[in-house]
Amino acid sequence: MLYHSTRSEHPRVDSAQAVLEGLAPDGGLYMPHALPEFDWQKCLEGSSMDMSEQILSAFLPDIPDMRALVKNAYTGKFETEALTPTVSVGNFGVLELFRGPTSAFKDVALSMLPQLLTAAKNAKGMKRDIMILTATSGDTGKAALEGFHDVPGVGICVFYPQGGVSQVQRAQMVTQEGNNVHVCAVRGNFDDAQTGVKNIFAACREKELPFALSSANSINIGRLAPQIMYYFRSYRDLLDAGKIQMGDRVNFSVPTGNFGDILAGYLAKLLGLPVGTLICASNANNVLTDFIRSGTYDRRRPLLKTASPSMDILVSSNLERLLYLLSGDTALVSRLMGQLNTEGVYTVPEALLEKIQDQFWAAYCDDARAAEIIGRVWREEGYLCDPHTAAGWAAAEDYAAQTGDTRAMVVLSTASPYKFPAAVLSAIGGDTSGSEFAQMARLRALTGVPIPKNLSTLEGREEKHTAVIDKEQMLSYVLSL
Repeated sequence: MLYHSTRSEHPRVDSAQAVLEGLAPDGGLYMPHALPEFDWQKCLEGSSMDMSEQILSAFLPDIPDMRALVKNAYTGKFETEALTPTVSVGNFGVLELFRGPTSAFKDVALSMLPQLLTAAKNAKGMKRDIMILTATSGDTGKAALEGFHDVPGVGICVFYPQGGVSQVQRAQMVTQEGNNVHVCAVRGNFDDAQTGVKNIFAACREKELPFALSSANSINIGRLAPQIMYYFRSYRDLLDAGKIQMGDRVNFSVPTGNFGDILAGYLAKLLGLPVGTLICASNANNVLTDFIRSGTYDRRRPLLKTASPSMDILVSSNLERLLYLLSGDTALVSRLMGQLNTEGVYTVPEALLEKIQDQFWAAYCDDARAAEIIGRVWREEGYLCDPHTAAGWAAAEDYAAQTGDTRAMVVLSTASPYKFPAAVLSAIGGDTSGSEFAQMARLRALTGVPIPKNLSTLEGREEKHTAVIDKEQMLSYVLSL
């Protein structure tokens, strides 16, 4: 299968090369020239691993032995054989994406990406080592470190915004073991770190480095494609629970920052899965809500720090892929991305906006409403959710109320509530004094909800990665590794 940039039809590379490169030479994102043919009903018949194998084999056919790669990626790493179960909570289904080794939705893709990358490296006969560069708003970093640590022939460097992640998220990263891992705080916000990583790729295109660069962010198709599986898993769970009949459309409300998670849902729909409306849920950094409602993407606003830091993003990279999928016009995408880079704003043509609004709906939720929802869902349903999930719940409620759509609704739950104990404790009326580790213990005592093992053992671990740099120093930091 041939891939090309969202910004140009040439050059074209096979799927293995697209995974290895991560980012296209012109700064665009790799997409297949044509979507694969796919039997979506047959896919629903298998286990979660079977679903993953079929989807990845369709999107990445140039990477061999996908069954073994999937088995290596997931066996024994998740709390449940379903990997990502959907449970019934009130009127909604909740797709639990936090049952993996770091208690965040990124585990599904970042358990798989190291397998894909090393297999692609072998398939292409690549001799040089690979250095993975990743910017994180909290969850990607630890999930990538967990997936890539001590993988032969691969190093990983994670940048996170200083003060822009929770205490638990930071502890997960800075205590990471492994001879091939590097973690560095950047003075700035997530967009500064993400832009810095993209600039490093651009600056190193012509440099002779001892390693090849690739990415673990969802700009890499090898990171995005594994996420498609859990939409199929959720649909199958609804079928098994008698909530829907085969062929019924299901709406999904997705807490959204970089637009990768929700784009995976749209790709599932393009493969044939009966996905209804995809609801883009933002926090107070509501640049995506404004865009989907108006057609104007404007990042010229302050980036707010919220209780849902994984959505504290103003430049949503994967939106570029949606613009390409719905327009088919690489020249248009290139022009819009150029405007975003130089002017900080762009407006899509009216016809393209109509296509977006036909598939997507958007709403946002500030911290106060997220707290109200966490408290209400706990009191009324006995279900504990984190602030990101609460934003998804809020958007689902708004959509149902404003449209009258009564189709089955699934809210994606992207992180364990124990990753954000202060916000969750406060929302249910608990005492938020002390460290986040003390808050986790108090939350456990108050609710009886178990603390994930990977989080319960964090306190007191040695910090191995303490570097803090200015955003302008990111390139020199990487070149010094």
